[in-house]
Amino acid sequence: MASEKDLINAKAQLESKFVKDIIERMRSVIVGQTYLLERLLVGLLGNGHLLVESVPGLAKTLSIKTLSDSIKTKFQRIQFTPDLLPADLIGTLVYNPKEGNFTTKKGPIFANIILADEINRAPAKVQSALLEAMQERQVTIGENTFKLDDPFLVMATQNPVEQEGTYPLPEAQLDRFMLKVNITYPAPEDELVIVSRMAHTDKKIAVGPVVGPDEIIRARRVVDEVYIDDKLKRYIIDIVFATRYPEKYKIPELKNMIELGASPRASINLTMASKAYAFIQGRGYVTPEDIKSIGYDVLRHRIIPSYEAEAEDKRPEDIIKVIFDKIQIP
Repeated sequence: MASEKDLINAKAQLESKFVKDIIERMRSVIVGQTYLLERLLVGLLGNGHLLVESVPGLAKTLSIKTLSDSIKTKFQRIQFTPDLLPADLIGTLVYNPKEGNFTTKKGPIFANIILADEINRAPAKVQSALLEAMQERQVTIGENTFKLDDPFLVMATQNPVEQEGTYPLPEAQLDRFMLKVNITYPAPEDELVIVSRMAHTDKKIAVGPVVGPDEIIRARRVVDEVYIDDKLKRYIIDIVFATRYPEKYKIPELKNMIELGASPRASINLTMASKAYAFIQGRGYVTPEDIKSIGYDVLRHRIIPSYEAEAEDKRPEDIIKVIFDKIQIP
């Protein structure tokens, strides 16, 4: 008789078949960037959001627009600028002089897939309005509260180079993102393909839908069922606690290297992201490799290095690597 784990694994294999189709459809447009494409799907299926940091021109907009096209959802790109107002994002009440009343004009946040381009260029009030919508999945305009569509995914971007005139996201707001993804330049072979494919006056490449929103919501229910052993849950807790109390986990080299460790939201998101990552691999169970593969993206924006770490040029990724090396895998 098949065990519960075997049944969940079989269900995940069946329900995740569309993931391969989506990735293949996206690769017909996007060259390389498999790392980003997989993380977008992890965020979508894990019901989280992404913060993507990279220099311009690495197909961030094209990637998320292609994802939206492949799942037949409404896409909205919002350019964050210093003069943007919260009403420009969520909407406002418009006075109708003929009727003598107010009508609600919904903003661009009312879409399934949102690209918040250069989020750190908008003032704190606008950032806060977006992050509240991300967390609550609803917005309030006047006296009325409106639920946002499901699925709902925000991919925010920021440029790591130009910091003049920007409003860096506070740590409490960064913590709202399930993943922070850093992407780099493509390999020479990939860039050659990019030039061959995109160096034309007509750059439009049509992408038809693979699945609809209902299939994504159904897949999320399967992700919830993905099996994760209690030992792996303890492994995740140990990883997160090691960012707070490294001395208790016998990692003396991290003493005085961490100003602020990861929050309980990190434990939740690492668990959910690991389950979603296992699902897109076609498995119904989580392995330690899943946790380590997705762990950098879950933790890098939640660990604040100390002045001593910065003096030694230690990045959050360096701290995470030490923790992964030291915490025993169950």
